Amino acid sequence: MEWEVVIGLETHVQLATQSKIFSGAPCHFGDDPNVNACYVDLALPGALPVLNRGAVERAIQFGLAIDATVANHSVFDRKNYFYPDLPKGYQISQFELPIVIGGRVTFAVEPKKGDPYMKTINLTRAHLEEDAGKSVHGIVHGHSGIDLNRAGTPLLEIVTEPELRSAAEAVGYAKALHALVVWLGISRGNMQEGNFRCDANVSVRPKGATEFGTRCEIKNLNSFRFLEEAINYEVSRQIDVIESGGKIVQATRLYDPDRGETRLMRTKEDSMDYRYFPDPDLLPLEVSDEWIERVRSEMPELPGQMRERFTKEFGLPEYDASILTSSRDIADYYVAVAAKAADKKIAANWVMGEVAAAVNQAEGLSFASAPVTPELLAKLLARIADGTLSNKGARTVFAAIWAGEGTDVDQLIEAKGLKQISDSGALEAIVDEVIARNPKSVEEFRGGKEKALNALVGQCMKATKGKANPGQLNELLRKRIAG
Repeated sequence: MEWEVVIGLETHVQLATQSKIFSGAPCHFGDDPNVNACYVDLALPGALPVLNRGAVERAIQFGLAIDATVANHSVFDRKNYFYPDLPKGYQISQFELPIVIGGRVTFAVEPKKGDPYMKTINLTRAHLEEDAGKSVHGIVHGHSGIDLNRAGTPLLEIVTEPELRSAAEAVGYAKALHALVVWLGISRGNMQEGNFRCDANVSVRPKGATEFGTRCEIKNLNSFRFLEEAINYEVSRQIDVIESGGKIVQATRLYDPDRGETRLMRTKEDSMDYRYFPDPDLLPLEVSDEWIERVRSEMPELPGQMRERFTKEFGLPEYDASILTSSRDIADYYVAVAAKAADKKIAANWVMGEVAAAVNQAEGLSFASAPVTPELLAKLLARIADGTLSNKGARTVFAAIWAGEGTDVDQLIEAKGLKQISDSGALEAIVDEVIARNPKSVEEFRGGKEKALNALVGQCMKATKGKANPGQLNELLRKRIAG
């Protein structure tokens, strides 16, 4: 039987505010346990929450960025459950009336097999909530401790419709969402610090079926690799269970990266188990149209807008445009190069190729701190365009600048003897000599064998020690052979 995978993601994005969502305690990572928890976070008697305006503004920004409806009226609810790291015995969240409704995200998918493609999925909602604390195990043998530094940290939970159909699509969406929230500056996006965590709801159904299968939720996936591995394992597990005559039980599962498998955490609760009701300590959140428009006016150009501009103004393929807008870092770099480069597509190829490879291989470097600045790359591309450098020579100069050998492109070209021979008189003499020494290749080309010309070009390049302009040689050879 053929199976179809159905995936929905819930992503918890930590908002980049200085203080927590309902208290003035700081949001610092890495501090000693419990030093960033005040009386509100500890739920001491009489402590009342006060909403952080900065968290609301960041939620509005996100809603506008995904073309969603930003609700003028939303409500905070109490989500009731007992867990040691939840001092109040409930979590303040939003349920029936969230701040962001709907929206969509377009992203690139890079499957293991087949060509990359673009996909757009719809979002259900995004709502504000507070994070819980953290249970720390193994501090003393046989004992656990509670760290409440994270309690009250502002989160935006972003929920998709169940429209993802593979682990590759889930990873593509998660990467695009991560890039967007960092691009907007609403989150630092540091996955190692818990700024961006995904819960994956996974089910399978027979190909062509319309009803959803029973889903299992895999909690707290904090890397794209773990997200992909966990989904692939869970899909295989569910198919094996069903094909063996069993039934999938709705449950919450954890991913064990050491074993490469998911394991049961608890049977899954439904929303009624949390006994949601409006929080009596917080007034409904009223967001005026004027507030929304002010936030809109202060937003940067969005990835989708920039992607469209790259395809329309620069003539880039949609896939190239999606890669170049996958992060603010690479987008800003490419925009600076394209402003000075005549050929926007060649500029894109270099940014996605040589520059991206060098940045990825260098620890601690970004496009913004790359030794080959956009201005230097644009000058290097200009020397290719005017015939001074071959592509091979340009890569040599690029590597020299990256290695710290200098920043003057023209000086490096001279110092390394990379300047192409473009003098037509000198090249004509070489072409005539090569034609005279290779009559067989000449006759084959005249007989319609295009490859024979490549052999002649190769002979000319050998005679000039690789310094001739290949395009010029090609043109001269054609003219000389034609008579």
